[in-house]
Amino acid sequence: MKKIEAIIKPFKLDEVKEALQEVGVQGITVTEAKGFGRQKGHTELYRGAEYVVDFLPKVKIEIVVSEARLEASVDAIQKAARTGRIGDGKIFILNVEEAIRIRTGETGADAI
Repeated sequence: MKKIEAIIKPFKLDEVKEALQEVGVQGITVTEAKGFGRQKGHTELYRGAEYVVDFLPKVKIEIVVSEARLEASVDAIQKAARTGRIGDGKIFILNVEEAIRIRTGETGADAI
């Protein structure tokens, strides 16, 4: 099993969710986040004063998939989240040693 963590632009969330549902992903966890990468934020003008916005709004998506669904899930996230501009985000893939469904006690792939 693999855990996919994706940091994306907030307005791309619905597109990514739909793309993941199309490839068979059943569960998704979404967290609002703030951060920056290479773009290092930007400056804005508010009531005549300039200020730096260095933490930009992002959304963190977490899913756990079987090895068989990994490539399709990553491709779906990439295609749905891409705008072609800086700040599109990142995808991280981690190993998951075990998963347990609390309600039934199912383990492994049955739990996801």
